[in-house]
Amino acid sequence: MSAVPLGDDLGIEAATDLKQHLAPHVAQPGPLVLDAGTVQRVHTASLQVLCSFVRQREQAGLATDFSAVSQSFRDAARLLGLAPQLGLAHDNEHNMQQVENAA
Repeated sequence: MSAVPLGDDLGIEAATDLKQHLAPHVAQPGPLVLDAGTVQRVHTASLQVLCSFVRQREQAGLATDFSAVSQSFRDAARLLGLAPQLGLAHDNEHNMQQVENAA
């Protein structure tokens, strides 16, 4: 199983492209893996797109996981309270860093 790369920039201007990038995978059978390992820039809008995507797959009975998660992505999801929705809530709390502005 190969991972779907999210790229390095999930800024607000990337949210529409991210939605289009993920659309073919919404109904992909079996577990799907997203690779957030290279993400350096994250905006709330892109995290909302990802939460919606994960939820749609979950409602269809399909699993979505992450193969890698950059610290920037992890910190933004945690700061915005979206880690549980993305399946990242199990990350250890002692690995947290301060984030000046995740949006």
